[in-house]
Amino acid sequence: MSVPRAGASPRTVGARPATGFVSYIDAADIDAQLRNDALEGLTSINKSLPSKWFYDERGSQLFDEITRLPEYYLTRTERRILLDRADSIAKHTGADTLVELGSGTSEKTCILLDAFRRTGYLRRFVPFDVDADTLSFAAAKLLGTYSEIEVRGICGDFERHLETISQPGRSMVVFLGSTIGNLDPLQRASFFDQLASSLKPGDSFLVGVDLVKDVAAIEAAYNDSMRVSADFNLNILSVLNRRLDADFDLSRFRHLARFNPDEECMDMWLCSTQDQVVRLRAIDLEVRFKEGELLHTEISAKFRKEGFEEELANAGLEPTRWWTDAGQMFALSLSHKP
Repeated sequence: MSVPRAGASPRTVGARPATGFVSYIDAADIDAQLRNDALEGLTSINKSLPSKWFYDERGSQLFDEITRLPEYYLTRTERRILLDRADSIAKHTGADTLVELGSGTSEKTCILLDAFRRTGYLRRFVPFDVDADTLSFAAAKLLGTYSEIEVRGICGDFERHLETISQPGRSMVVFLGSTIGNLDPLQRASFFDQLASSLKPGDSFLVGVDLVKDVAAIEAAYNDSMRVSADFNLNILSVLNRRLDADFDLSRFRHLARFNPDEECMDMWLCSTQDQVVRLRAIDLEVRFKEGELLHTEISAKFRKEGFEEELANAGLEPTRWWTDAGQMFALSLSHKP
């Protein structure tokens, strides 16, 4: 949710020293990045905002609701694959450390933790997330369930702090939820390069990827009948209103999400329903919108096996396993660093 300064030093958080919790982010970093992103994105010819700013408390609650909707197949399908394949993943990798990027509450990761505990290898879990409060809560909860392992939380941004995830022993880095799809091709290439550099030979990478499929099924997941996705999309304006003293009128924008067949991704926008002027007082910015003008808020790429594994290989990661559900809706990709 923020991109702190490169080379930031860690701060040990004393509230929960048992977790070994460290932070590479502070409030000033977050505020500065939001200001920069808003200024750059809202003054561009094609207006845009990074999707990471969806996730304030309200945005996180809305996304949790989205994952439970009948149209949103991603979460339940990924969970089903994990339940079916977790033991195979644990035995195949032989990892004693799990590192989860964008860990949140680590609910799905508990499926993997249980499987790795059954192998007798599990020694350490490293949840990595941008939200310190969520990390502290999740780490404390996990310590209660997995009291025999070390839990070391890292508060950081995976676009800037991947070098901090290297751990002793053999690690498996986990990146679930098809969050990888929120990165464009250049961002993904940079992410894979940084990840490969942070891994040791023998370490592995497990990532959830949403697959190209029937367009109607994809679009329904982002245009649910309860309009929770619309509320989630609009919430990014509420974040700017609160944190940048802006005066967006949410009723003057509508949610728009559709599949881009050329790029094989979902694009999500907010469409201005009238000519209007919005002021962001905290950054002394006035933004004019024309009726019908679009504000881009999210990309969600959909993948094919061959193309995705080629991206991994280009970064020096060797694909080893590919698990899907019966309907070929979603996949878990496992690769390792030779």
